[in-house]
Amino acid sequence: MTPARLPELDEIVAAAHVVAIPTRTRFRGISVREAVVFDAPEGASEFSPFVEYDDAEAAPWLAAALDFGWREQPAARRERIAVNATVPAVPADEVAAILARFPGCTTAKVKVAERGQRLDDDLARVRAVREALGPEGLVRVDANGGWSAAEAIDALAQLAACDLDYAEQPCASVDELVAVRRGIGERGIDVRIAADESVRKAEDPLAVARAGAADLLIVKAQPLGGVRRALSIVERAGLPVVVSSALDTSAGIAMGLHLAAALPDDLLAGACGLGTVALLDGDVTASPLVPERGSIAVRRPALDPSLLERYRAAPDRAAWWRERLARTSALLRSPR
Repeated sequence: MTPARLPELDEIVAAAHVVAIPTRTRFRGISVREAVVFDAPEGASEFSPFVEYDDAEAAPWLAAALDFGWREQPAARRERIAVNATVPAVPADEVAAILARFPGCTTAKVKVAERGQRLDDDLARVRAVREALGPEGLVRVDANGGWSAAEAIDALAQLAACDLDYAEQPCASVDELVAVRRGIGERGIDVRIAADESVRKAEDPLAVARAGAADLLIVKAQPLGGVRRALSIVERAGLPVVVSSALDTSAGIAMGLHLAAALPDDLLAGACGLGTVALLDGDVTASPLVPERGSIAVRRPALDPSLLERYRAAPDRAAWWRERLARTSALLRSPR
């Protein structure tokens, strides 16, 4: 998890800029996305674990940021990455406006199982996406572990009418994912199961593959400790993957693009969830990594000083992030 060369804390802090960027639509309960971006020797990088994560969970995100910012990355196998649209848990009548932010994307991932909403809300939203994309488009759903196994089986039985590509993390635990795969198989429901949190938040990210709990994996560069470690996990798991993001700025999206670009052809399972800068109402670069004709070029955009100033976090929040940097950096240096 630790980069080959771990820069000193003073160097890390000197390269850091703390930003707070509003979202266009409330997403994952977030209306302002906070992040630390680095003007690092190898190019812009990002450290943006969600604020509720403890230091131990945040440490791999810092390892990823330091590896990407201070170390040359694996060679790319492709120059552009196809991406999916991401549809938050919005009312069905807002779906068309969300999809318009992802020009050329023929695959969409739709958030479901949102707290305070009902399955009828999910059905309406997914149907609206299916109608907008047409029969040739791919529709995925992401429950973020929000259902029990029984709820997931019932929900997928109804959502399957929308011809789903896959259902991402319908339940929280590996055992529940196994039960869902078995249950939908017994009922003849043809929906693949993808694992996200069961990989990136697990002490053993390979457990889901060993248990036969998923048909494919969703991998994110930051929480898995960086491009190299994510590639190692993917190769050992032996399952096809989709690379996704965690509502990153373009600095973090670049890391995900480099991961997707380095994957062998037989392990990259279609459009990736790396178009989410379109959900932010701002960015840290004048050349944001947003979809063009359904894909994004693999590159590292430069940080823009005027945008870093415009979205500079309030002093108390900047101090909070600098303290978090110090604590997580200490964890990376501590013997194991």
